[in-house]
Amino acid sequence: MATRIEASPEAIFGFFTEPDKMIQWMGREAQLDPRPGGLFHCDVNGRSIASGSFLEVDPPRKVVFSFGWEKGESVVEPGASTVEVTLEPDGDATVVRLVHRDLPSEDAASSHREGWSHYIDRLVVVAAGG
Repeated sequence: MATRIEASPEAIFGFFTEPDKMIQWMGREAQLDPRPGGLFHCDVNGRSIASGSFLEVDPPRKVVFSFGWEKGESVVEPGASTVEVTLEPDGDATVVRLVHRDLPSEDAASSHREGWSHYIDRLVVVAAGG
């Protein structure tokens, strides 16, 4: 999925690497250690907890982290899939590309696509100052 956001890559990058910024658009608590091997942990809503580790951090262009769910009925175990986010300047804005790989089924892919779409819509507002 690709989305254009009215903010610079530098402004958007922190929303994927800084806990206080992440919870403005996704989750209610986050523990993030944005370096290869560092923790990615986001309590999305008190029931769904995303967990994995950072695999690649290239400010302000790219963030890659493993991803899965600690609780619930998801077939995606913590760290079992990979999320890659690239930030490409586009004038005064940025094209954010998010690719979620290694999901075990089309149902899981569809569910995660829907979830990311919901949260990226929120990021569009927050990153642009809303």
